[in-house]
Amino acid sequence: MRHESDFPARDSPLATLDYKIMLAISLMRMGAKGKPFYRLVVKEKRSKRDGKYLENVGTYNPMIDPAEVNLKHERIQYWIGVGAQPTETVKSLIKNNPEQVAEAAAE
Repeated sequence: MRHESDFPARDSPLATLDYKIMLAISLMRMGAKGKPFYRLVVKEKRSKRDGKYLENVGTYNPMIDPAEVNLKHERIQYWIGVGAQPTETVKSLIKNNPEQVAEAAAE
């Protein structure tokens, strides 16, 4: 996460430059060799696959049949709203695992 001191002062000539941080929602690999487990994280687009991230917004375990997917839909929608772009795989996970509103209302 960026700190205020990372940006130029408001009265600096550099302050007129537009500092937009490209954000991505992507998979971060966890788990042992041959036993993958993934976190869905919001991170700067240019950071490493398993590098620093801003927020963990879900998990994906492909080793279970069927695969286990836990998503924080509210937070994902928030980050997409502020400009984060999900990767192709994450788009697929979001599309195939819609928010379970009906089950929550029944309980």
